[in-house]
Amino acid sequence: MSTEAPHFLGAVAVGLGATLFMDLWALFLKRAFSIPSANYCLVGRWFCHMPEGTFMHASIAASHKRFECTVGCIAHYVIGAVYALVLVTLVSGSWLAQPTLLPALLFGVGTVLAPFLVMHPSFGLGIAASRTPNPTQARLRSLMAHTAFGVGLFVCAVGVSYLVPVHA
Repeated sequence: MSTEAPHFLGAVAVGLGATLFMDLWALFLKRAFSIPSANYCLVGRWFCHMPEGTFMHASIAASHKRFECTVGCIAHYVIGAVYALVLVTLVSGSWLAQPTLLPALLFGVGTVLAPFLVMHPSFGLGIAASRTPNPTQARLRSLMAHTAFGVGLFVCAVGVSYLVPVHA
C-alpha cells in the first residue's frame, strides 16, 4: 500500500465520523431544546436539479425531486469526507498521526462559508440566509453545526490515530 493510502483512508474516516458527530450534535439539540435540524433533503434537491442544468433557484422549496432526501444524506457525508481530505492536505498527513484541536476547529468553522456563499444563494435564501425569516438564527445554527463538525474532525482524528497506523 502506498504511503498516501493510509492518509486518504484515514481522512475519509475522519470526515465521515465528523459528519456523524455533527448529526449527533444536531439530534441532541433537537431532542433537548427543540432546535430543528438542517434539512439535507434540500441539498439533495439541489443536486438532483443539476443534471438538468439548474444550479440557482428563486426558491428551492417548491421544486421537489424523487430521492432528494437520500441524495441529500449521501451528499452530506461525501462533502464531510471531502472536507476532511482538504484539511489533511492543508495541514499534512502527519496531523492524522498526532491531531491537534486548533486546525480542525478553525477548518470546521471555515466550512460554514460554503453554505453561506454557495448553497444559501443557490437555494434562493440569499447570501448567509439573508432572505430567510430569521437570518441571525439561521446563521448561528449553521455556525454551531460547522463548529461541531470541527470538533468532530478532531475527535475522530484522535480515534483514527489510535486505530490506524498513519505515519507522517
